[in-house]
Amino acid sequence: MTKAELVEQVADAVGPSVTKRECGLMVDAFLNALTEALARGDGIKLRGFGTFKVRHRKARTGRNPRTGEAVEVPARDVPVFKPSRHLRSRVERGCGVAVAGEPLGAIDRP
Repeated sequence: MTKAELVEQVADAVGPSVTKRECGLMVDAFLNALTEALARGDGIKLRGFGTFKVRHRKARTGRNPRTGEAVEVPARDVPVFKPSRHLRSRVERGCGVAVAGEPLGAIDRP
């Protein structure tokens, strides 16, 4: 799914009261807030969806696959996503699309 398709789906879920342009601005604002929080080193928890956080990777010695030569890989911070239990089970079951207006976790419960 592309960002344009995501905006289209959000616009369809919200209804005619919000334009696609406004939905695009909302999606951009959400992604910018997520990016800024991760850049500061903060984590974001979205109940029923998952957790975004920054993990520190230690420096290590890697190998150049072409030559086999040892290469030093520097330490760095990387963004990671851990899906919630509800999201994992939903993907495993291959459930359909969420109903507009209902929280993600509410659909998964028996």
